[in-house]
Amino acid sequence: MVDLQKITADFEDRLKVLSAKVDEIEEDLREPSDPDFAEHATEAEGDEVLEGLEGTALLEIAQIKAALGRIEDGVYGECATCGEPVGEKRLAVIPHAAQCISCASK
Repeated sequence: MVDLQKITADFEDRLKVLSAKVDEIEEDLREPSDPDFAEHATEAEGDEVLEGLEGTALLEIAQIKAALGRIEDGVYGECATCGEPVGEKRLAVIPHAAQCISCASK
């Protein structure tokens, strides 16, 4: 049986970590660029990496919020596509999974 209180608490903790990470990345991206061309090019490459990390964090935030919504609606653990159970093993690995393995692999 899935412990929804623990999962909810874990999700909320993860949201705090991800939100702090996104805030830190956005702060780094707002820093003014170095006027030196070579340094500016290096900063631009670093900014691309930061933007990728930010995108990944924002995606995970959205997935966690969707999972919290499913918990609230009483459908957490049900595949959003076919309605079958997602599976406890899958949820143990990917707690915010919205689909069973069969539907996710299509």
